[in-house]
Amino acid sequence: MFSGFVSFAQQDAQYTQYMYNTINVNPAYAGSRGVMSIFGLHRTQWVGLDGAPVTNAASLNTPIGNSRLGLGLSFVNDRIGPTDENTISADVSYTINTSETFKLSFGLKGTANLFNLDVNKLNPQDQGDPQFQNLRNNFTPNIGAGVYLHSDKLYFGLSVPHIFEMTRYDDNSVAINKERKNFYLIGGYVFDLSPDVKFKPAFLTKAIEGAPLQVDVSGNFLINEKFVLGAAYRWDAAFSGMAGFQVSDQIFIGYGYDRETTSLRRFNSGSHEVFLRFELFKNYSKIVSPRFF
Repeated sequence: MFSGFVSFAQQDAQYTQYMYNTINVNPAYAGSRGVMSIFGLHRTQWVGLDGAPVTNAASLNTPIGNSRLGLGLSFVNDRIGPTDENTISADVSYTINTSETFKLSFGLKGTANLFNLDVNKLNPQDQGDPQFQNLRNNFTPNIGAGVYLHSDKLYFGLSVPHIFEMTRYDDNSVAINKERKNFYLIGGYVFDLSPDVKFKPAFLTKAIEGAPLQVDVSGNFLINEKFVLGAAYRWDAAFSGMAGFQVSDQIFIGYGYDRETTSLRRFNSGSHEVFLRFELFKNYSKIVSPRFF
């Protein structure tokens, strides 16, 4: 009765290979690769832990002809315990040239979110508690924004995918679930170590009110323009290993594995993440393939 406890939890879906999935966190990324890019990802987090997060994400983004505009469309399904959340987003970006090598993109994101809490997976003390009635299919719209500075070698991005804080199931100012703003800062650089080896360090920083600052740092080697091997560290949370293979100019597949460094590691066997990227382009001069980001 006289004890207090503090807990923190992720809200937005978590990705180990965020460097390939930028469109989900920054709308200004839309069209930046210069080709139509189709991306699909499956993540199973904390395998062996009942109710652990399972995330499926799919996206498409493309430049619009020879204009400065880019468009994107993405879908994310995130299941955690008794909750099932589906988010559809549409992105638009506008790009200006800041120098001969750098471009600056501005983006806007519109989202539609459908949040469902399955009360049948809960075990309330009072089965007739009215607080647990009518908790299905809660719809919330939102908007987001971002900026993205990039060249063939370097990129930086700052974004807020959801600007408005949404309260779900609000009864007399008591919120059962509240979505807060997530701020993302990303960056990366490609070093040419030799004609056959490139190295790209990258980072993602996420800040959210009421939770510790999350920092992901990674390093990937691109070998012979085909194989990608790398490692990552999520500050005070997990180590990761990553691998990828450029099957062809259009197809790239990747895999990531996380191992927790917290006490949670005793209750799961790690997290797995696989993705596939497929790109359509007619003019090969538009893209340096394979691209690292």
